[in-house]
Amino acid sequence: MKNIAVERTMSFVKNDLKREGYQIDIIDTNEKNNPNYLNNFDALLVSGSKSNFIGIETSLTKIPVIKASGKSIEDIKVELNKIFH
Repeated sequence: MKNIAVERTMSFVKNDLKREGYQIDIIDTNEKNNPNYLNNFDALLVSGSKSNFIGIETSLTKIPVIKASGKSIEDIKVELNKIFH
């Protein structure tokens, strides 16, 4: 089972992604800049409303970062499937 870190503002996708077989952990602001914490996940889902947030995570972590801004839950699922399949 793939473990996905989800930014708190994106927590509404939690149940949909769980039904797809993903383990979901909601992350707080304190955790978003901690690469040791984030690298325990298989991917990171962020709202994308703060472009600097994306830049920070992609440079600090070794995991894929999915920017959800403007995407439906179906679009997010497609991106996760591309990463893991």
